[in-house]
Amino acid sequence: MSTRPSYRLFQASRSFFRQPLLRRRIQTAAPNEAQATQSGFAKFYNSPVGPKTVHFWAPIMKWALVLTGISDFTRPAESLSLTQNLALMSTGAIWTRWCLIIKPRNIFLAAVNFFLFIVGGTQVTRIIMYNQSVKNKPITEEA
Repeated sequence: MSTRPSYRLFQASRSFFRQPLLRRRIQTAAPNEAQATQSGFAKFYNSPVGPKTVHFWAPIMKWALVLTGISDFTRPAESLSLTQNLALMSTGAIWTRWCLIIKPRNIFLAAVNFFLFIVGGTQVTRIIMYNQSVKNKPITEEA
């Protein structure tokens, strides 16, 4: 045995990480026999993105953010928050990409995040255009 502590620690941990319990479980994409005989609704209900999972309910709840953003289209641009809409736009872009990477791939969640990005981007554009128009306005018109 070596006198170097780091080498001894490395040697002791090697057997721990070689145990089969720590290996990743491999999932196949082939459906089992019970799933092949189910009706269309039963397949949806028992699917990895069905109503029994968070992959279904998260997009349902997130549509409230999209609808709120759409209702803000009627508000004047001076009353909108740039930082809030930048956050909505950023999270929409980031999570849209993430939804297409995760397993199970959740297109419904990707769609709601894409619309969140579109709504946030529209509001940010409105705010920036309003700020530019205020900046270019002569001082005599403001009074």
